[in-house]
Amino acid sequence: MQAYRTSTKLKLGLIAAAVGIAVASLVFTQRLADRLEAQDEAAVELWARAIEFQYAAGAQSVAQFDRLDALRQRVEASELAPVVRDSVLAALDLAMEGGSQDGLDFVFSQIVVPNRFSVPAIVTDSALTFVSAWRNIEGVGEDALSDAESARLLDEAAAMDRFNTPIAVDQDRQLVHYGESPLARLIRLFPFVQLAVVGLFILVGYLGFSYVRRSEQSNLWVGMAKEAAHQLGTPLSSMIGWVELMRMGDEAPRADAIADELEQDIDRLRRVADRFEKIGSLPDLVRQPVAPILESVGDYMRRRLPQSGPPIRLTVEASEGLEASMNAELFEWVIENLLKNAIDAMADGGDLSVRAIAQGTDVVVDVADTGKGMDRATARHVFRPGFSTKRRGWGLGLSLAKRIVEAYHGGTLQVVSTRPGGGTTFRITLDGTAVAPTAEPAPIAPR
Repeated sequence: MQAYRTSTKLKLGLIAAAVGIAVASLVFTQRLADRLEAQDEAAVELWARAIEFQYAAGAQSVAQFDRLDALRQRVEASELAPVVRDSVLAALDLAMEGGSQDGLDFVFSQIVVPNRFSVPAIVTDSALTFVSAWRNIEGVGEDALSDAESARLLDEAAAMDRFNTPIAVDQDRQLVHYGESPLARLIRLFPFVQLAVVGLFILVGYLGFSYVRRSEQSNLWVGMAKEAAHQLGTPLSSMIGWVELMRMGDEAPRADAIADELEQDIDRLRRVADRFEKIGSLPDLVRQPVAPILESVGDYMRRRLPQSGPPIRLTVEASEGLEASMNAELFEWVIENLLKNAIDAMADGGDLSVRAIAQGTDVVVDVADTGKGMDRATARHVFRPGFSTKRRGWGLGLSLAKRIVEAYHGGTLQVVSTRPGGGTTFRITLDGTAVAPTAEPAPIAPR
């Protein structure tokens, strides 16, 4: 149930993140587009006023020329002295040649004619029947307009007016219609493209997460099945052996001896059943001495040490009076898993130790071996479900051990030291109470 709730929260978190990114992107790009639109509008306004100035300056130049020409005619017909008349006529000719035309030429050549902005714009008469100028209209060149192109520009001008109010020039005799620049359109479309990319990223992440989760679940189920078979196999094999001895008749051991051994195997099966029953539910923790639990596991594992090949020496030490809150069946399972992994890593024999001491109010249990050790990369992944360095391993033992220690007992399980060829030390830390925290660990003699 907890895993399901966590998965649901993760999905909702991904959706909320996508919505948040989308909203923030839409707000930001909308503001950016509005600022760009204001700049485009200012550029069109400048273009329109330049056209208006051109018309006004042109009309003023014609009127001024007419006045100067009339004055020149009067001077020519006057009876002024030739020297004076010639000087006045020269000045009038200079004025008529257009000193004031420079400003008009600048406006026309630098603002009206060049493409100073990318906003599509069309200049028409106020009745929207004639096109006099246009800028940035796709598919329409600068040459004379055909009837079809003129009709198209008039339609586009009417469409532009639905979004932007046209700018009046030349005393409202002409209107400048304008639309949205390509850059502004791209900016408005950008958040939707970004949302699609973010959505795709979240989808890929979710599918990847689901795949990893399904893979881990599959490894977990396979591992649990193999672990159950492994846990049950040892006492069952022993019971089968005792049954065979019972069938030997007179040569069989005494019935009470066989009954004692069968009782131990049955008790072992009960412990295995209890362990798997407690996986998935919070077990009851009882404050109890640590030494008897470690001694029990040590005795069980010594009887299963390899009898051929280099010897493995197993020692168990625990400080007197050391207690901790734990579930005995599950904690024994943790120690067994650590010892089994250590034995598998000691093909050349060596020393294997379990040592429990007090550190403040904590109980620290170190399981150390002199086996082949691990490199750093392996040590980082050793607790991951499905990860195993054994050819026929299923990568569940250490993962279950870590879950039992941390999720059920509120402690920690970690690799404190390891190196290739130099052995490995696992450390379990539990909340406990030491009656004699300064006492040296009391060795539990092998049996």
